[in-house]
Amino acid sequence: MSDAAISTPEPTSPDQPDPHRWWGLGIIALAQLMVVLDATIVNIALPSAQHDLHLSNGNRQWVITAYTLAFGGLLLLGGRVADLVGRKRTFVIGLIGFAAASALGGGAVNGSMLFAARALQGAFAALLAPSALSLLTTTFSLGRERAKAFGIYGAIAGAGAAIGLLLGGVLTEYLDWRWCLYVNVPIAALTVFGAFMLLSDRQGQKESHLDIPGAILGCGGLVAIVYAVSEAESHGWSSTLVIALLIVGAVLLCVFAWWQTRAAHPMLPLHIVKDRSRGGSMITMAMATLAMFGLFLFLTYYLQNVLGYSPMRAGIAYLPMSAMIIIVSTQVSARLLHYVPPRMLMAPGMLIGAGGLFALTYIGPHSNYVEHILPGTMLLGLGMGLVFMPVMSTATSGVAARDSGVTSATVNTAQQVGGSIGTALLNTIATTTTASYLTSHLKPGINKMQQAQLSKTAVVHGFNIATAWAAGFMVVGAALAFFMVTAHSPSRREAAEAEANGETAG
Repeated sequence: MSDAAISTPEPTSPDQPDPHRWWGLGIIALAQLMVVLDATIVNIALPSAQHDLHLSNGNRQWVITAYTLAFGGLLLLGGRVADLVGRKRTFVIGLIGFAAASALGGGAVNGSMLFAARALQGAFAALLAPSALSLLTTTFSLGRERAKAFGIYGAIAGAGAAIGLLLGGVLTEYLDWRWCLYVNVPIAALTVFGAFMLLSDRQGQKESHLDIPGAILGCGGLVAIVYAVSEAESHGWSSTLVIALLIVGAVLLCVFAWWQTRAAHPMLPLHIVKDRSRGGSMITMAMATLAMFGLFLFLTYYLQNVLGYSPMRAGIAYLPMSAMIIIVSTQVSARLLHYVPPRMLMAPGMLIGAGGLFALTYIGPHSNYVEHILPGTMLLGLGMGLVFMPVMSTATSGVAARDSGVTSATVNTAQQVGGSIGTALLNTIATTTTASYLTSHLKPGINKMQQAQLSKTAVVHGFNIATAWAAGFMVVGAALAFFMVTAHSPSRREAAEAEANGETAG
């Protein structure tokens, strides 16, 4: 693929912005939506896929885990590749590879083929996601336009998972579970065409180099940890396998951090995460997705298996929350961020999200959607709409061009690893609590109807306890955001820069 085919001239300066930048934003957002929703789109389709491919209960989780494992483990490497060879080039390669892997998964004839396809999807998503955010960062670099663009992007990142659940339900109910994968092919084709026509980017940075030891250490550590938390669901947190993987992952990441201080061309320059506001934003992202992705797992199961919703109806139940995230990100956060410090959006947003989760701890086996479920999910959507946009904008602002890819990858890594850990951790809490409840309440002589009712009550009790933990993580995230993210509002920074320039000129 030639340079001419991939790269077009970049804008000459911020004063001469790319005339196609808003169309380009649509292409970038569409690609990001495809990547984010693919983490959840197969959730509702999983029972059908398990039946068709004869997957066991023990290995069915790999339909989800193979994607998140490859995605979370390879993101940092994908970000550095984007810096090295050019973000647009990496973006296009990621799209084409993602579409091919999706077609392979849709045509899977057995479990192994589907697992391999999902892992390939994750690997190409690790190229695509940091390139998309990096292109956005370099296309919109200043002022209110940047806030508006990141509002739209933040809405996609926050609502994409819920949109995936809705789309998965519709496709599974009216077409076939395989279309949850096939649907990526036309989306990717449209996005590739748009990328060639509308996106501009500089060439790869000649001074960028691949840090091979760093890639092995960093990716190996993340893969070990994500794998450990995925296996905790079936083996338990105290199993030898899970403990050994966590120790190996922690050791590899510690050695990775040490190596980054000595490598001539580090994969993750530590000054990126040492910046207080940037590091705080990434931790906030991880805490938010830790709670939110765990909720998606429980609420989907609750709606279908406890309340008896169809796949499509369960997907539609998430629609108000998705709409709230999009509206608040684009109409509230994007307008306020220019004038207020980011933490004044992040911290209240996390607290509002915690309130929504806390409200969901009161649902029961026969709760009404409008009265008991909708208020909590709407509050969660409101809170996340205030969080995602300023997190992404703050985490990627003020970064040198040569590091924009790896910085974007680090933000995506925080989101992906936070979601993976949250799903495994909260699911373990829920299942353990459910088992304890059954043990303490199961009495001899009860009939089958009473036993079925007790099982439902136990499941919901486990869900309530796990959701309370999720609310607690949100509160911790709010505190971290408030005390760690010390960046000023863009308007204040611009005024300070103008004043400094005036003094210099004088």
